[in-house]
Amino acid sequence: MSNEGWQGFLAADGVADWVVLHGGAMAVYRVPSLADAVRLAAAVAQVAGFDGAGALMTIADDQLTVRLTRDIWHLEQQHVHLARAVSAVAREHSAVVDRARAQEVQLAVASRPDAIDVGFWRAVLGYTGAADDNAVDPLGHGSTVWMQDLDPAKPLRHAMHVDVTVAREHVEERLAAALAAGGRIVDDSSAPAAWTLSDRAGNRVCVCAWPDGAA
Repeated sequence: MSNEGWQGFLAADGVADWVVLHGGAMAVYRVPSLADAVRLAAAVAQVAGFDGAGALMTIADDQLTVRLTRDIWHLEQQHVHLARAVSAVAREHSAVVDRARAQEVQLAVASRPDAIDVGFWRAVLGYTGAADDNAVDPLGHGSTVWMQDLDPAKPLRHAMHVDVTVAREHVEERLAAALAAGGRIVDDSSAPAAWTLSDRAGNRVCVCAWPDGAA
């Protein structure tokens, strides 16, 4: 694994539509109707190199979501060219990019290295793997499950938490909404890349702008 791919993507020109999350590069385009979303998806599918590249499109009543990869570590230089081409097609169809709608939700299962059991999670959820330490929904609807190593020398603090990653310019808005809804900050040592919050019962969630805010 290398940081060069996603860092190169963030530094590239012509990719302002795209938000880089832990699943890779994503763009959300607003359209007037489901029929418009279908037409846009069909046009995007005709972009040279798009077919067979491992991308994922999700069509909804008023939007088309395009993911270029299912894992951040799969981003390469070719995805910069695909992103630019997809953005050009979206402009031709008068679709409006909406970076505020882009997000990735991930369930982090924390365990010591000798207890990591990604095979169990893939089997029980019917998921596949995009990397050795994760499980992804083949339909593209459910959250990714990521196996997080814990330091063997430290006591197990919690077994699971949720990661929510959004565009860098919207992370503080999401944080404020969570706090207004009764959440509290547990750890802000990684801010503004990430904050760890909890609800009143102590369940934890990380609100992140990484890697989108890490160019």
